[in-house]
Amino acid sequence: MKTILVVEDDIAILRGLRDNLKFEGYKVIEATEGNKGLQLALNENIDLILLDIMLPGLNGYDICRKVKQQKPELPIIMLTARGQEVDKVAGLDLGADDYVSKPFSVPELLARIRAVLRRYNKKERDVDQFSFGEITLDFKKYEATVKEKKVNLSAREFEIMKYFINHANEVVHRHDLLDQVWGYETFPTTRTVDNYILNLRKKFETDPAKPKHILGVHGVGYKFEP
Repeated sequence: MKTILVVEDDIAILRGLRDNLKFEGYKVIEATEGNKGLQLALNENIDLILLDIMLPGLNGYDICRKVKQQKPELPIIMLTARGQEVDKVAGLDLGADDYVSKPFSVPELLARIRAVLRRYNKKERDVDQFSFGEITLDFKKYEATVKEKKVNLSAREFEIMKYFINHANEVVHRHDLLDQVWGYETFPTTRTVDNYILNLRKKFETDPAKPKHILGVHGVGYKFEP
């Protein structure tokens, strides 16, 4: 589960961001003033910062600069009501990874968060062959066997399994699967993911209704346990 630090002094906006991010499966840490935000950014295990510019205490520019000096790998998305190009350039020059002007579309902001996190994600390792239980997957030949009997898998199902293998024992969000396996330009839905998982369970699980390997995580997505 990814952790997002929201540094925002407008309580209504802060609550809205918190609720939407939690609904999407993120853990949220909050700060309403700059000094506290900087402290949390430097001392906590954060995956991304949503950072307002106009804050009590340290402003967003100062926080961005200090964070990037000590944690250059920590992505930052700037939030501000100031929409002038010079403000955007200033934030980006300090190392911000993206910039969203208020009022913003929540779906667009969530898409930007996923895109930024994707850029910072570690490179997926290439998998040639993988076995779990009585199942063997050969990603070079695109062949799958269960109890040494061949099972037909589509190319998409192989890609889903490769992603699961790279993230074994981690909670995988449906949106991550959509983004990494399908790509957002194809406009699939989370229901598409659920249907593919259902089919994979039918092929791999002894009892698809009580899976042992491809587990559901309510309200978030799935976890692959080899």
